[in-house]
Amino acid sequence: MTTEAPTSARSGGYAKGRATREEILDAAMQVFGEVGYRTASLREVAARVGISHPGLLHHFSSKAVLLAAVLERRDEVDDAAFEADLAAGYDYVDAMVRVIERNASRPGIVELFATLSAEATSPDHPAHAYFQARYRRVVDAGRAEFERRRVAGELRPGVDPLTAARLTVAVMDGMQIQWLLSADAPEPRPDMATTLRAHVATLLTD
Repeated sequence: MTTEAPTSARSGGYAKGRATREEILDAAMQVFGEVGYRTASLREVAARVGISHPGLLHHFSSKAVLLAAVLERRDEVDDAAFEADLAAGYDYVDAMVRVIERNASRPGIVELFATLSAEATSPDHPAHAYFQARYRRVVDAGRAEFERRRVAGELRPGVDPLTAARLTVAVMDGMQIQWLLSADAPEPRPDMATTLRAHVATLLTD
C-alpha cells in the first residue's frame, strides 16, 4: 500500500521548485541580456543556477518556453508597478517615469529588452509575435491616454494621439539604447526620465 506524502513535505517540495524556477528566470534574464537569445544556451543558464541541464528542462522544456517565461515575468513586474502607481493617484506620465526609474536600477533588464527586441524583428524569432503584441498594446494604451488629453484640451492642436503614442514609445526605447551605450562612456549617462518628460511636454499645451 502506498502512503501519500505529508502535506508539509509536499508544500516544501513545491516551495523549493518555485524557488528554483525563480533562480532560473533570474539567470536566464542575465544570460539573454549579455549574449542575446540566439547565442545563449540552456546549459549556461543551468550552470549559473548550479543545476544540471536535465534539471532545467524539468522546469522549462525548451529555450523558447524559457524565453516566454522571462518576458512574461518582466511584463508582470512592470505592469503591476505601473497599475499600482496609477491607482495611487500618479499621473500617466509620472507612472511611466517611475517605470523608467525602476528600470535604471536594473540595467540587466533594460539590456535584455533591448537585445531581444532587436533580435525579434526577424519573423522566425520565437519572441517575434510577443513583441508585435506588446508594442500594439503599449501604443494602444498611449493613444488612449493622448486621446483623453485631446478631449480635455491638453494636447497641442494638430497633434495626432496615435502619432504621439508612437513617438513616445520610440523616445523611451531609443533612450534605453543611449543609456546602455553610455555605461562606459566618459560623459554622464543620459537621464531617461527627464528626457521623457521633455518629450511629452512638446506634445501638451502649457
